[in-house]
Amino acid sequence: MRGGYPSMIRTHLGMWSVWHAGKRANDVRNTHQTYYLSRPEQVPHRSRSRCLRLRTCARSGAGSGRSCNRGYGTRQSGTDRRRRYPGGRRGTHGVGRRRQRYRRRCGAPAANRYEVSTLAGLKAALANNGEPKAPKIIYVNGTIDGNQTPDGRVLGEQDYAPGYDIDKYISCFGPEGEVWSDQTHEYCKKQRQLRQTGSNNMKRQIEVSLPSNTTLIGLGADSGFVGANIVILSATNVVMRNLSVEAPVDFFSTWSPDDGDGAWNARFDAVSSVTSDHLWIDHVRLTDGRFPDSEAPLGPDGKPANRHDGLLDLKDGTDYVTISNSKLSNHDKTMLLGSGDEHVDKDGGKLRVSYIGNHLENIQQRGPRVRFGQVHVLNNYFVASTEHPQYPMISEGQGGNSYFLGAGYESRIYSERNAFDYSGPGADKSIMVSSYNGHRFKDIGSWFNGEEADLNAVAQASFEQNRAEALAEAELKGEPAPDWTGWDFSTDVGWDPADAYNYKAFTTPQAVRNHALHFTGPGVLTVKR
Repeated sequence: MRGGYPSMIRTHLGMWSVWHAGKRANDVRNTHQTYYLSRPEQVPHRSRSRCLRLRTCARSGAGSGRSCNRGYGTRQSGTDRRRRYPGGRRGTHGVGRRRQRYRRRCGAPAANRYEVSTLAGLKAALANNGEPKAPKIIYVNGTIDGNQTPDGRVLGEQDYAPGYDIDKYISCFGPEGEVWSDQTHEYCKKQRQLRQTGSNNMKRQIEVSLPSNTTLIGLGADSGFVGANIVILSATNVVMRNLSVEAPVDFFSTWSPDDGDGAWNARFDAVSSVTSDHLWIDHVRLTDGRFPDSEAPLGPDGKPANRHDGLLDLKDGTDYVTISNSKLSNHDKTMLLGSGDEHVDKDGGKLRVSYIGNHLENIQQRGPRVRFGQVHVLNNYFVASTEHPQYPMISEGQGGNSYFLGAGYESRIYSERNAFDYSGPGADKSIMVSSYNGHRFKDIGSWFNGEEADLNAVAQASFEQNRAEALAEAELKGEPAPDWTGWDFSTDVGWDPADAYNYKAFTTPQAVRNHALHFTGPGVLTVKR
């Protein structure tokens, strides 16, 4: 894979990412030799020659030679330099284990490489002839429609649930949209059943589950998915690159009158990870695309129904993830880490994620919103306007709910040298970060509209305002205040990315902006089979 980032190369570690000054990445025939890791300590290397050395060591049983010993706890950049990886475990893996694992580290055999252009073909490739967890490389040629059946039909709302009518469904909540009753109209019970049946039928059709040891790559700038729900479920070592993903439209979104002042809750994310680890998502475009929510039917609150859920959500103990050089745009609930403050048993100590060099535009919230996670947000370019016709971003300071970075319960966000461009009447700095019960946040060197910005002060002000409101509410109700209200805001997040991996950051807003505009999303890389 060849693509331009001037004087930068990224090496996927299976644990976040490292960036080095040097030459650009090798082509796909080399990089795909290195994606499949069996342990966090086993760091991939870019060159095919390294795999050949590993194979030689494994076959010979050699263990004392220098060329065989430095395979673990080391990494190799595009300039073939070797350095000790801070998290490596020198001497803890013998050559016997290397013999068992070198095949996995050296990529997929020819029989496990596929080119697909339909949903049916993709699902067959993922099954991998009865070995779904074996290393495999799948090249996506063209656009795959999640709603397309094997015989070529593209299913819609009435195919999944004949007779369902969203306007009738909404009317069953009564004139104020507050309480559902099967007796509101004679058709309400039937509409309730149709909505659930349709949702289940749609899930069975559009869900694409990526198993362990899967590399999914688009062959062209427009290769990817529309209408599919891509789920990485209980998997390890998954790569997605050079793909365009249009979020699926949920025809059967649920109105929840008890969710705040009432809210729509769609079921299907564009891409999500559940209890998975060691993921790399790179040069991917994610968007609502042709179907903005502004064109959806109106709900009980007089606003368009939300028919999209997350663009890229990580949940239930997902860990060691890098999202890099990607474009995320024109969406509401963009990226969620952790699904609830109460899920410390699942997410505590997990959700270690790096967002590096991405372009996020007109995302109304969650860019990302983090619970529990240890998250590095580096050199991302955030763009929004208060006047966008379909996805306006209205900050807390203006009385709205939009924000880019969301510091949730027990989160530890390390923000570094990100550029925020926010325009339109009333555009203010509070758009950059909001606190959602999160009291630890650190930023170094970020910019707002080209000028140095104090994100730490913005985060602190948001936390203290939320804490004051929570304390006042608890006193009014005569209830104990939440535990987080007893904490003070701090920029000590308890970790430093430089202790986890080496990287080189852009140091000007112009460089961050240039990278985002010219070197992110699909089409930058040239894929060679």
